[in-house]
Amino acid sequence: MPSVLIVDDLLSIHEMLEAVIQPTGFSTAFATDGEKALARYKSEKFDLVLADIDMKPMDGIALLKQLKAYDPRAVVVIMTAYASTESAVQALKLGAFDYLVKPFKVDELIATLKRGLDFREMSSQTVAAGVMPGGSLDFESQIVGQSAPVKRLIQQIKKLVGGKNPILLSGEVGTGKSHTAELIHHGGASEDAPLVKLDCKQNDPEFFRLNLTGPDGSGGPSLLQAENGTLVLHNIECLPRSIQKDLVKLLRNTQIVFRLICTANVDLESLVDEGKFEEELFYRVASLPVHLPALRDRIEDIPELIRHIVAECSNPNFEPSQIEFAPDALQALSAYRWPGNLAELRQIISQAASTTEERVISAGQLPQRILQMDAWPSLDDFLGEQEHQYIRKVLHSCRGDTEAALRILRCDPSRLEAVAPDNLSADPKPAPTQE
Repeated sequence: MPSVLIVDDLLSIHEMLEAVIQPTGFSTAFATDGEKALARYKSEKFDLVLADIDMKPMDGIALLKQLKAYDPRAVVVIMTAYASTESAVQALKLGAFDYLVKPFKVDELIATLKRGLDFREMSSQTVAAGVMPGGSLDFESQIVGQSAPVKRLIQQIKKLVGGKNPILLSGEVGTGKSHTAELIHHGGASEDAPLVKLDCKQNDPEFFRLNLTGPDGSGGPSLLQAENGTLVLHNIECLPRSIQKDLVKLLRNTQIVFRLICTANVDLESLVDEGKFEEELFYRVASLPVHLPALRDRIEDIPELIRHIVAECSNPNFEPSQIEFAPDALQALSAYRWPGNLAELRQIISQAASTTEERVISAGQLPQRILQMDAWPSLDDFLGEQEHQYIRKVLHSCRGDTEAALRILRCDPSRLEAVAPDNLSADPKPAPTQE
């Protein structure tokens, strides 16, 4: 029988929860504060922990931190009052499985516990079966490159396949987020597991809502198709705010088992700071963030990438293995900034290799934009823009509080004056304290 440790300082809550939980097939145990709960968890082990957020001497947030430090696989559901929902979102940041707002409905409570139990059982089965991160998929052959950023990316992905926590793939346009999502799915799922993709940028909002959440919010056709597989939401930053809220409700209440992978071309956390993206949705989809490097940050991979792309091309005059790029062409390709990243590189190399009438491709056969360096910014201009972007990020994180920002930046106040006022918060507030 699955077990739940209930942590609350009110005995009346213990009695009420015992009365509604035990008939559904769970055994219950109790603790009146975080310290006692932690000691009991360590000595007895439980499948789930249901903890109130407001307790003394150790509250629910502190208990969550201690439990996750002791057992990273601990499944913790936080109970909170309406006035403490911000703390509940903070709990999601720290690894809580979910939270319930008092007074909650019995069916909502039981559904959350069952989802938590499913998550716990799937994690345990993966460990028991001895499934190694990465499965049998050869990621080194699927992600081309030997640079340090690529090696870090491969190692990170290997650790994520086979799990069930949501993954957020971020990076510039053309860095390979769609391909990476497919690799994660195929690396950790069975051969017949479904892979369903939705693009938040290209669908009509109402059609998207019905397709994803369904008319009653319990799950639409796409989610049902993704059961026991993977649902990929591309360009999650483009999801309308109203649908973002619907998605939060869906993720909190659905009993459909699936893995969620989201991709974003922008910094989602900055959108949260600017009030353009739901904070709770961010922490639900970004529990496992993966950033894909821009091509300009892995220039040393370009020769290998070129060979890989050329091998897939068809030319009426030469076999792919015969086609080479001259040193001046390689130099120009390595110096270019690649705003379109891997997608742009593939387009340029494929076109050159498929149409060349010379076995060796020179710089003169490349598009003119690759050769034009006069449009590049000076080093001072480039570094200045990077500085402004960082200052804006700090100011947004501090909600426009310049004094708090200066404490972080440790720079002369005049350097903040160069940042455009419309990029700052219109209503400066003190920086939030970190728990």
